[in-house]
Amino acid sequence: MPAVGDLELDLDVFAGPFDLLLSLVLRDELDLLEVDLADIVIAYVDHLERRAELDLESTTEFLVLIAALLELKSRLMLPGEEVDELAELAPGEAAEELLARMLAYARYRGAAAWARERFADGHGHLYRSAPLPAGLRRAPLDGAEAVFDPALLGKAVGGLLRHPPAIDLRHMAAPAVSLADRLGVLRGLLQRGSFAFEDAVRGADRMTVCVTLYALLELYKRGEAGWEQDECFGDIRVAAGSGLPAVAAVAS
Repeated sequence: MPAVGDLELDLDVFAGPFDLLLSLVLRDELDLLEVDLADIVIAYVDHLERRAELDLESTTEFLVLIAALLELKSRLMLPGEEVDELAELAPGEAAEELLARMLAYARYRGAAAWARERFADGHGHLYRSAPLPAGLRRAPLDGAEAVFDPALLGKAVGGLLRHPPAIDLRHMAAPAVSLADRLGVLRGLLQRGSFAFEDAVRGADRMTVCVTLYALLELYKRGEAGWEQDECFGDIRVAAGSGLPAVAAVAS
């Protein structure tokens, strides 16, 4: 497969090889904000489909370059006066950063090629395998061979197939509290006009507190109650809403 630079592009603002596009962007001769990077990705995918093969090295190179262009374009789109940490990334400096990343990638690619050549050189060498010396063994050989005894293997497999005893849950008491009960408690407290939410859950467990809060939200949705809190973590005062008289009249 040809290199990524041989990829021919036909964009609205540019037509030519991908290498030339990178060169123009790095020299600020082409505004990156006017380049549709999605069209470049689509063109490369079409290029792969036409060739019906995948070169991982070339594809990786393309992904690195398009990712660098995406980062550079995203930073160019941000207003510099609102993001102080991007003040040093002027278009010229951002282009230099992209070029530095491309050069760093080229160095890593060269190192990978060197490592691949060293691996290929040593691939033909075969090494003789030998048992571990007796002095370095953590367990005697006789004991290790005894582990493969059929009786021991059968016992181990039988232990895996044995059903474990049922878990006793009798010590766990499920709290019994319903939404209807808590609605009744809140409506009873609302008969005096207003009350503190703490009065409705005093001495209650967590489940009761949660259901009471849900019941209060239900009354608020129906217009039967409202609340106010003067300060953070302060007392919550619940008062009757506009819908409470109608509900009380129906109940009576």
